[in-house]
Amino acid sequence: MSTTPPRPAGATQIRSALKIYRVLAVVAGIALFVLLLEMLMKYVLEQTNVLTEYWSPIHGLIYMGYAASVANLGIKASWGMGRIVRNLLAGFVPVVPWVAERRNTADTEALLQRAQFASGPDATHDAAPTAG
Repeated sequence: MSTTPPRPAGATQIRSALKIYRVLAVVAGIALFVLLLEMLMKYVLEQTNVLTEYWSPIHGLIYMGYAASVANLGIKASWGMGRIVRNLLAGFVPVVPWVAERRNTADTEALLQRAQFASGPDATHDAAPTAG
């Protein structure tokens, strides 16, 4: 019994997933810096304010959105499980979500370009790219 890798979604679906992922990667990176500031204020400076009271759950919701966007893009672009997990872990380290976002955007754009080239100049944008 042979298993073939899943075929990527159509180009339009991948572009849409990429847009959402890019926004959430930037937002998650910023939210992580705010979380670090909040933890510094709360545990080192022993301050209590609106930020220290409410930011942790807000950050958690933002990270869940980021995680969903990673999974969405990863599934549609036929990433392996390892790559999806690495991108999920990137959301735990400051600056890394932004680095990962740039790399993933470049890789996904290259995937879409290869698909368009393979389909020919008259192909529609909904042709399913091949993972490479």
